[in-house]
Amino acid sequence: MDTTVKSATAKSEATYATILAAAYDMAGAEGLGKVSLGELAKRTGISKSGIFSRVGSLEALQSAVLDEYDRRFSEDVFLPSLQVPRGLPRLTVQVELWLQKIGNETARGGCLYTAGAFEFDDVPGPLRDRIEEGVNRWRASMRKTVLQAMELGHLRPDTEPGQLVFEIYSLAIGVMHDARFLRADATPRRAQRAFNRLISTYRSFGDLE
Repeated sequence: MDTTVKSATAKSEATYATILAAAYDMAGAEGLGKVSLGELAKRTGISKSGIFSRVGSLEALQSAVLDEYDRRFSEDVFLPSLQVPRGLPRLTVQVELWLQKIGNETARGGCLYTAGAFEFDDVPGPLRDRIEEGVNRWRASMRKTVLQAMELGHLRPDTEPGQLVFEIYSLAIGVMHDARFLRADATPRRAQRAFNRLISTYRSFGDLE
């Protein structure tokens, strides 16, 4: 590849990365629906037409922001949980890391899917569909882990997976509320205590290997 072409490609990729990073931060702090090409132009110093030429459309940029969230979520939560044994140990790590991630007020990142579920609950369209798909995908992953914990005897055989996942998700919504709206410093500690209490009602208390 010609050196000039390589340089232009690298510059274009760097510009796109700058736009995506700014959009990601904006979505985390203000909501995915608040992302706009005009505001990004102000924040990045890139012309609105320059942003449009690289992202294609606002909808495409919002989708790219969710793709980036998925990548970071996998890196911060999902992949680390695969390093621990299946069943309750894995479920515990999944939930602990997830609650830590969404309760991190310093990063102001929250959970784009949890927040987006409220932001777009009555706004039909591709973005709402994408958010719903992401929410259901994560809940299905947790349900699978719950089923594994039941099969391994870590959780009571009468555990209803859907109910447990619902309760965990409800806890996550509470974390979002207190960490982001109330700015409550005790949120991470309280969330961990709440999860420990919740899971204790489902444990079989058999030998956990």
